[in-house]
Order: sequence, then C-alpha cells, then structure tokens
Amino acid sequence: MRVIGTAGHVDHGKSTLVHALTGTHPDRLKEEQDREMTIVLGFAWWQLANGEEVGVIDVPGHRDFIENMLSGVGGIDAALFVIAADEGVMPQTREHLAILDLLQVPAGVVALTKTDLVEDPEWLELVIEEVRRIISGTSLKNAPIIPVSAKNGKGLDELQIALQAVLAEQPHRADLARPRLPVDRVFTKPGFGTVVTGTLVDGSFKIGDEVVSLPGGYKGRVRGLQTHNRKEEAAYPGARTAVNISGIDVDQIQRGEVITLPGLVEPTRRIDVKFRLLPGAAHPLKHDDEVKFFVGASEMIARTRLLGSEQLTPGEEAWLQLELRDPVVVVRGDRFILRRPSPGETIGGGVVLDPHPAKRHKRFDEQIISRLEALTGGAPADVLLQTLLAHGLAPYSLLVEQSNLAEEDARQAAEELIAAGQVLTMGSEEKLAGKTLLAAAGYWSRMEDKVLDGLKEFHRSNRLRAGMSREELKSRLGVDNQTFTLLTAQLAAGEKIIEQGPHLRLPDHQIEFSAQEKEKVAALIARFAQAPFAPPTVKDALADVGENVYQALVDLGELLPVSNEVVFRPEDYQKALSDVRQIIQDTGSITLAQARDHWSTTRRYVQALLEYMDGQGITVRQGEARILRERRK
Repeated sequence: MRVIGTAGHVDHGKSTLVHALTGTHPDRLKEEQDREMTIVLGFAWWQLANGEEVGVIDVPGHRDFIENMLSGVGGIDAALFVIAADEGVMPQTREHLAILDLLQVPAGVVALTKTDLVEDPEWLELVIEEVRRIISGTSLKNAPIIPVSAKNGKGLDELQIALQAVLAEQPHRADLARPRLPVDRVFTKPGFGTVVTGTLVDGSFKIGDEVVSLPGGYKGRVRGLQTHNRKEEAAYPGARTAVNISGIDVDQIQRGEVITLPGLVEPTRRIDVKFRLLPGAAHPLKHDDEVKFFVGASEMIARTRLLGSEQLTPGEEAWLQLELRDPVVVVRGDRFILRRPSPGETIGGGVVLDPHPAKRHKRFDEQIISRLEALTGGAPADVLLQTLLAHGLAPYSLLVEQSNLAEEDARQAAEELIAAGQVLTMGSEEKLAGKTLLAAAGYWSRMEDKVLDGLKEFHRSNRLRAGMSREELKSRLGVDNQTFTLLTAQLAAGEKIIEQGPHLRLPDHQIEFSAQEKEKVAALIARFAQAPFAPPTVKDALADVGENVYQALVDLGELLPVSNEVVFRPEDYQKALSDVRQIIQDTGSITLAQARDHWSTTRRYVQALLEYMDGQGITVRQGEARILRERRK
C-alpha cells in the first residue's frame, strides 16, 4: 500500500483537490472547516484506476502550522505538490519543496490548481516555467506538471494517471522485520480503547503481537488493525495503519512516540548525523546552536555539536552530533529536519548515521570524521540486507557478488544479520558457504503470512474443497519453485499447514456437509452399494449431488474416479483389483470379456477399470489380454 502526501502554500487548494480526487474532505476539525484552512494532518484514501489503494495525507500549508506539516511527510512514497495557477510560487511553496528535498521524498507530481481562475494562457505558461525552474535540482526535478481545476474537474483524470505512473516506478517499502509506527494521532474509541495511527515502516504488525510505545516504555498487545477503515489480520510496510492496542491507556501515548516490538530499538538522546544547511538559510549554523529536531512524527529541542568545523554557512554540508533534550526513537538511515525555534525557519536536514554513539565526540578528531564518512557510504550489513531484499531468497555467493563487498566484509555482515535475526539460513549448514540460501526475515515472515492468509481465504470461499492446489497457491504468491517448496516445507514441518498430495490446507479445516447435502450423499452412496460394478456414472453423480459435493467426496477419498466418465467407491475398486490379480495368477492373464463376465457388468466399466490399472502400473496390455506388470528389484 502506498501513501501520497500533499504539500504547498496555504490556500492553494490542497484539501479541495484531495476532496475532488477521493470524495473525502480531509479537514475534520470544526475550526478547519470554519477557517477553510488545514491546521492538523488530514487523511483520506483513494483507489486508483488500476485498483491500487492509496492513502492520502493532507498537510497544513500556513506558515503557523509548518511543524504540523513536518509530522506528515516523513512516510510518504510520493508528493502531490500543489501550486495555485492564479498565484504561482509563494513562500511556503519554496519551504515545502525544500522539506521534500531534504527528506528525499523520491517522486511526485505537481498539480497546478485553480486553472479555472486563469484566463490568460501566457500567464499559465509563465507559472509552469517558474515551477520547472524551482523544482530543478531537487528530488522532484522529474515531476510532471499537470494543470487542474477541482471546480470543473479539468485535468483530474490526467493527474490520476500521472500519480499512478509515478507510484508504479517506486519500489514497495522493504520489510526489515523491524516494524515502527510513528504515532501521528492517538484517541480512544468506545468499546475498543486506545487507537493510534501512523504510517508503518520497516516491518509488519499482526493481531496478537506484543508491542511497546517508545520512549514511554508502556507495553500492550495489538487487538485490531485497520487500513482505510478495513479490518486486517496484518499490516505491512508503507500502509497507513490504525492500531487498536490493549493494555496501554490513551493518556500513556503521545503523538510523536513510536509503536514497535519489544527489544528491537532503544530510545536515544544523542545521535550522529550528516546535515545540509539550506542555501536560503538566514544565518550560518554554529556550534551549540539550539534547534528544533523533527523525525517521523516527533519534534523536540536539540543542541548542535559541529564536527570538523567552527560553523556551517548556507548551502554547506557537515557532520553533526545532536544532543536531544528528550529521548527519541531513530535508526540509521532515517531522514530528519532542523528548524530554528524563533523566528521559525526551516534551516536544513539530513540523515541519521549512528543512533547510539558511545560518547560525545571530540569535535576535531580525524578518526571520528573518517568513521562518519564510512557510515555515509553505507555499512556492509545494510548493503547486504538491501541486496538480499531485492531477491527475497538468494545464495550467499550471489549476494557477495551483487553487493560489491569484499568477501570478508560480506561474511561478517551476513553473520551479524543472522545473529540479529534479520536474515535466515535455509538449510542445515553450520557455516556460510557459496550455496547457502539466505532469506530476509521480514520477507520470509511476510511470505508465510501470505500462504496462511491465502489458504484461509480459499477455505472461506471453498468450504467443500479439501485444500488448495499447490500450483494455484504458487501462482498467487508469484514465487519460483525453489522458494515455494522451501516455504511450504517449513510451514508443514511447523504444522502450520497440512500437505495432502497436490493440495495444501490449514490444520483446522474440515469439509462439513449441510444436512441437505448429507441426505443427497447418503442416497448416492446407497446407489453405489446396490451395484458396485455398475455404479452411477460421473454424470449421474453430478446430477444427484452437484459439482461441489461430488468434488468433496473425491477429495475425502469416498469416491475414486477411474476415468472422465466412470467412478467407483474405493472399496469396490480394491475388490476389483484383488479379483484381477487372482484371475491373472490362476489363468496367466485377463481379457476385457473375462472381467465383464466376472463382474456381470458392461464394457464401459470394465474398460475404464483396466485402463486405470494400466495407468497405475499394476497391469500391462499384451494384445487383447492383460498381465501383471513385473516389479523391478
């Protein structure tokens, strides 16, 4: 599931455009509706033309609420950058664009709204030219510019197509088995209790999971999950998610906290970062400056410790160690924003390099600078994990080759990831070897969930089927034979699924006939008992009980089709098989006529039976007769 976030100057039509696209007005507060201005984050959801569901976060554009905006754009996959055609680029247009660039929002579409108010085509061209100029050199440099009007609907179809195309080019969020939900709303719902919402990153939640709110440290359990007002058994990375938590009171969680699994991450008050000061910043950044730090949905006061320089001038980059007034939950690679507290100004942003430095660094230590430079390039474990996530399941030798790591570094990284539980080994090898198969834990867990969810849905829709065919399930999962075989074998070994020939089922699934179906089955089986070797045909059985019940009887082993037309009870087939063996032992062979006379039946049944036995490798035809096939020693 993808998330789109709006951005742009106040009163440029963000909320109106969201309403026109989704049918949901994101301004939920009375004050917002009265003032016609977004104050807090608004949410909507939308189904694109290709059927993909997309969450939409509508952020405030007014400068007084820029910090509310920051809590909404950190988890988006693409930006819907809104600029009013009648006004063009305005102050918050530039500030929002700078924030999107600092957070490295990977893609977006520019919507030129209110085109119904522009009568001069030349003015519209001038605005488009100006927009192209300001987005060049940013993460939105390739964003298409679509003129639209929420009032008359012009351009809305083109905008939807553009957004759909942009999202299609973006990879889905990786499951690193490290779920984090930065909380942007917390409330209580009668009969349910505490509910928190946010955009889930880095991992998955399932109903029943034990969770913890950080930095508060309160523990609870996932009671329910929803995405887009739809109940789910699990939530995956990138989804706008509502989590109903039991065991934690609503006043024990605040916006900005993070919901995660116990033991995965720890809060910190000191972090090492790489930082870029915006070219338009009003002042240089100095050592020990007080700033506001924004990451995820969190904001807090911090002090800067410049490493390797006395001050940072606008447009420059540097390494900082940030001392935070309050604890925060971050991991390596998280993007952040810094603002000056007063007067309020976005001054820059960057990326977290080390969320838990052991101590305060000496500001001009060359070894420290060298280490931060190396971290900027990417730790081997991160590189290896990202390479593995691109494959899902891969041999160790392939990962070493494609990660471009030295073998020693790759081995150390793989062992570190295995020890941390982020990577799983598929097999019994004690040591890593070239052919050792590895899988990312998050990917593997997600695939297991897909198998179980797929079987659950199949059983719900096919109550009279013993199980789902292996081929159908593999096709739905979209995985190769090797992955599917390992996946189902592990689930079967753990007794989470049952393998029954070519079918798979959940352990608690059973075929249960209704009272009316039981009556029809009893009547049909009685007909088979009355004439064991001239029983009802497949066509007769289908007419008596229907296709679903007939297939259920086959799956349960109560009927055995020996051809497309002929079916027997298993016990009757076994009696026929015993007779054939005895006749061949007594006379050396058996003909179709002999078998027909022996069972007092017709050619149709005898021919189907004998051909079935041929196919099973029991008999072999010689001319008009059949003999027992010799068994190889």
